[in-house]
Amino acid sequence: MDIGEIRKEYTQFGLNREDLAASPFAQFEKWFQQAREAELKEVNAMSIATVRADGMPQVRTVLLKLFDQRGFVFFTNYNSAKAQEIDANPQASLLFPWLDLERQVRISGQVEKISKAESFKYFTSRPKGSQLGAWISEQSQVISSRTVLKTLMNQVKEKFKDGKIPLPDSWGGYRIMPESFEFWQGRANRLHDRFKYELNEGHWHINRLAP
Repeated sequence: MDIGEIRKEYTQFGLNREDLAASPFAQFEKWFQQAREAELKEVNAMSIATVRADGMPQVRTVLLKLFDQRGFVFFTNYNSAKAQEIDANPQASLLFPWLDLERQVRISGQVEKISKAESFKYFTSRPKGSQLGAWISEQSQVISSRTVLKTLMNQVKEKFKDGKIPLPDSWGGYRIMPESFEFWQGRANRLHDRFKYELNEGHWHINRLAP
């Protein structure tokens, strides 16, 4: 299938050096809020790239659930494929594709597990169905059918029917601690605006990149 004719000119916004916040976290928060105000679908969806032991990159989409000056947090099963990749090589890259605003943000850094207390705080805020789901999903493992999930769900519903649902030992959060950010704003004629923040000796340095 030849789809080379699919193209779009990016003309909504520009991005100038003088408009950037000194802190990439502040700049991210500004763009994130603008994406929310634009009512983008799944505004907190982010693609996360890790690397397998054999060097093969792996990418999937997860949901950002917390960000602050310490980093960007998502939650998963600690036995999942991505968790195993992170444990072996605690580095990752994130991508926020806010395409309706002709924007994307790339973030790379080291990864660490968050504390059990932080994971528990978020876990208790989840709907009951999601809490139960964390107990039954052996994420990334082969299963024979969806019936297996339904059977396990019925079992954990019965198990926890009379009390609060505890945090599974195999479930919790990871925090990506950024070492670089790139803010990309589409422009006409593919002359996009790209600015990269890089952390060096505790200070963020900003450079414009060629499109």
